[in-house]
Amino acid sequence: MARRAGSADLPLHGGRVPRWLGERMTRLGAVVSEAIILHYGRDELLHRLAHPFWFQSFGAVMGMDWHSSGVTTSVIGALKRGLAPLAGELGVHVCGGRGRQSRLTPPELIAIGDRVGFDGAALAQASRLVAKVDSAAVQDGFDLYLHGFVVTDDGRWTVVQQGMNGGSRQARRYHWLSEGLKDFVDQPHAAIEGPRRGEIVNLTDRRAEASRRGQLELLRALPPEKIVAELSRLEPAAAAPREQAQPLLPHLVMPAHHDVRPGDVNIRRLHGALAAAAERGPTDFRELLLVPGVGARTVEALAMVAEVVHGAPCRFSDPARFSLAHGGKDRQPFPVPLKVYDQTIDVLKSAVRKAKLGREDELGAIRRLDEQARRAERYATGPSLEAFVAEERRRSPDYGGRSVFGWEPPAEDASAA
Repeated sequence: MARRAGSADLPLHGGRVPRWLGERMTRLGAVVSEAIILHYGRDELLHRLAHPFWFQSFGAVMGMDWHSSGVTTSVIGALKRGLAPLAGELGVHVCGGRGRQSRLTPPELIAIGDRVGFDGAALAQASRLVAKVDSAAVQDGFDLYLHGFVVTDDGRWTVVQQGMNGGSRQARRYHWLSEGLKDFVDQPHAAIEGPRRGEIVNLTDRRAEASRRGQLELLRALPPEKIVAELSRLEPAAAAPREQAQPLLPHLVMPAHHDVRPGDVNIRRLHGALAAAAERGPTDFRELLLVPGVGARTVEALAMVAEVVHGAPCRFSDPARFSLAHGGKDRQPFPVPLKVYDQTIDVLKSAVRKAKLGREDELGAIRRLDEQARRAERYATGPSLEAFVAEERRRSPDYGGRSVFGWEPPAEDASAA
């Protein structure tokens, strides 16, 4: 059965993912997923996707708006496109999506089940139940509009779905994992992500079991008009003080501000990644660095991608830090450096391709880059966040910097403007 793994609260953010970024997100999302499966197996990919902090960091390292609700839609879409051609090889399938696509999840699951051999009808029922729980059993003011269902050939799955509260301009993301839970309506979530807004009716809380039982008994014993009369008598008691709610599962709350600020980044971890790139890069990437276009900046980005592949859950408490690998489409913290982004993808694809043939040197080098970053945190120093971002913006034209506002002009053009 499933369990709810965690949640996230995210500010609503308008706009669409431009094609030039969407295509790269598709390729990077697929190759990172491949690397995780090669190292740790398919179940680990499901565990990662069910963790709200990792999921947000994954979207940030792809160049999406690091704090916004759009991360959910874009990551699910990128994985659906990127993993579809690899489904036969990896045994991982992504169903559903936003709006109309979410309603197509059950028939997609049935079709995949017929093809690979799991019980698609049972998983289609699970998909409907998960959506019902987060829209009816948990009444928190967020209306579901996205439902992504990631399933493996052996029938294990993760659900990532998101609701919107237009009045508060917030979105809430709900994470489910098909491992470790025995009941869809008793503490099922792996995570719920989002800010707390007013009273929340959560009938999936274990403490609500008596309430669930009582509701069924009430429906059997009393006609609807009698229930309404009883409710009106109880209304004054609703204002009485309530017991403080217990802490929820892993719960990520992203700030409303769009710019990346020092408080959003664990600077010690950033300095560790930069030091690892400087120290490990020339050793492990000697041949690679001879390839035109691959330089120190690409190795810095790879150090952050390596953490997404190998990092423990506690490493993702500051998702904003991962936006420093490839920037953001809205020029926050800086424009997307397309030359660096493309080289990151090429390096990872080369490493994964060779690892499948038994040559794991490059993939091992990326893992060692992450290990070195953790060791370097103990002693590394480096620029402040403001200085790092300023240097990235200064060099953005050299890196092929691009955002939804266009290409970054050369320095002389920028000063003339």
